[in-house]
Amino acid sequence: MIHVDTSFLVDVMREQSRQRAGSATAFLADHAGDRLVASVFVVCELEAGAARAARPDRERARVRSLLQALPVAYPDERFAPVYAETLARIQRTGRSMSPMDLLIATSAVADDAELVTGNRKHFDAVSDLRLLTYK
Repeated sequence: MIHVDTSFLVDVMREQSRQRAGSATAFLADHAGDRLVASVFVVCELEAGAARAARPDRERARVRSLLQALPVAYPDERFAPVYAETLARIQRTGRSMSPMDLLIATSAVADDAELVTGNRKHFDAVSDLRLLTYK
């Protein structure tokens, strides 16, 4: 299983809009047999971006169309302990991380999944997160 980060899905949508395959589309082709999942936190970020867009209705439709192809992972009983341990480890090192990135990373760790992102440095503080990049 591979969790997808918001940056990856934004790049997929941009490539679709340009009607020109790029590195995100190539990653999809290379991982066609893998189960890709979006955490509810990624969905929240995409919806927030759509709400801020110049044409929110059109952007929401694009987001929802993309998400039809992806299962959404919701937190379960594993989530809170993984979140707590991850946050404590990061704080002990003196590092910080955005709250949404921490939630997205926790979702992947709780599912024992890799996370594909275009922003590797956003997640470097999570030592037990397996990161994939496509750029």
